[in-house]
Amino acid sequence: MCCGAPSRRQFLLSAAAAALPPTAQVAWRDDLWNPERPYEPGGKPLRIEPVLMYRVPVRREAASWKSWGGVQSEESAAAEASRIEQELKTLAARASFPLEIAPVVRVSTVEAAAALPQTPEAVRLIYPATGSGEMLRALMPTQGDGVIFVRRRSGPLYYWYEALSTRYLRKRTDPRRSGAPPLSVEDVVVDELGELEWRLRALTAVRNFLGARVVALGGARGKYAPEAPQVARERFRLDIVEVGYEEFAPRVRAALSDARKIAQATAWTDRYLRLPETKLETERRFVINAFILYGLFRELLREHDASILTIAGCMGTILPIAETTACLTLSLLNDEGRLALCESDFVIIPACILLWRIARAPVFLHNSTFPHGGLVTCAHCTAPRRMNGVRYEPARILTHYESDYGAAPKVEMPLGRRVTFLNPEYATGRWVGMRGTVEANPFYEICRSQQDVRIEGDWRRLLDEVRDSHWVMAYGDWLQEAGYAAPRIGVRWETCERL
Repeated sequence: MCCGAPSRRQFLLSAAAAALPPTAQVAWRDDLWNPERPYEPGGKPLRIEPVLMYRVPVRREAASWKSWGGVQSEESAAAEASRIEQELKTLAARASFPLEIAPVVRVSTVEAAAALPQTPEAVRLIYPATGSGEMLRALMPTQGDGVIFVRRRSGPLYYWYEALSTRYLRKRTDPRRSGAPPLSVEDVVVDELGELEWRLRALTAVRNFLGARVVALGGARGKYAPEAPQVARERFRLDIVEVGYEEFAPRVRAALSDARKIAQATAWTDRYLRLPETKLETERRFVINAFILYGLFRELLREHDASILTIAGCMGTILPIAETTACLTLSLLNDEGRLALCESDFVIIPACILLWRIARAPVFLHNSTFPHGGLVTCAHCTAPRRMNGVRYEPARILTHYESDYGAAPKVEMPLGRRVTFLNPEYATGRWVGMRGTVEANPFYEICRSQQDVRIEGDWRRLLDEVRDSHWVMAYGDWLQEAGYAAPRIGVRWETCERL
């Protein structure tokens, strides 16, 4: 410095900052990161269009004039429509995923059924109380999805509780193809709103999965499957926005010299380290810089109108630029409702998106290990802490393992916690689902967050699935939802029990 003139470094940083988008030149709001804010993954609501199908019969003396069923008049149809509306209102209120319920439409003729407009992005929920097979076929959607709800004891018994058959429905093993019935036997629910709810959860996830936008910092890749990004674009219609480091690095360097951003990141660091059961075991500056990255990633997502981010070069390229690792940063984003993933691996990213949308809670992308004695070890340095969407699990903040640098959480998951795994077979479109139970949180010389998990079912079947790949884990049991969603996204689905 001479006579107050800026140094060459400050001049270059100022010039770089001037060329950045306006969002990169303003101070961050204090509440941009707030650990007390409820977890909210967002997403588009699923529109449900309920249709009550019935027929008003005419009495004939000394002849059979009506079918089975308790909806045989306009008055009973009106009462049943009211019951349906109340049940769906109750379901929507308790569901932890967004639903939009349309008014119940009553249909009593084939012509009226055929005239109903089809909404491809909606689910047609058919209540076939009485009526003909021709009427039912006319109601089945040829675009979009449908579910059939019949009653035995939850209200007036439906004729179609008896009459539904493979004359009208695909078998479970039959693929969707031209000329086949639009709906399958797995699209039928009898009485139970819980059975309806998990199907709607799966369909909501599909709606928010197909066409999702993903910001890929450093480009898109695929572990052992370089074609994975293109497959993800074509099969799942993912909108992958690639952002290069040549564009992002100046923003990082400018932020690391911005006193306002440093002050805000320092305040967030203080608050984070005050979270219960949080222990700092790395340099504090690495955590501050992780919050600098957090602010920049939030800007990047806002600029591209996205809620999903992945980063390539996370074990090398980003380290000298950000003067920390991205591990803790990705964990922070996951804990608040976004999906943030390391390694830009589009073999596993589609499965992560689907499971995140199904569980409506953070998911953990991790390395797989060799199954033995019914156990596998799951490990990575980017685990979320808020895996149930509410509570922050205990965590030690350590360095990233391979570099012994930066900040990475070692998250302690509750022993006995049941979890679901998805394990894609590279980019072939075949996914394997598994359940397991957390048995230990060891501290091996591997990535920091690590769990020994006991696999349910015949774990030996996993031996043929060993491929040194990434898996994704979520708290809870979501296999039936994932299996229901799979054919709708073009995935061949198998489970550990049925390989």
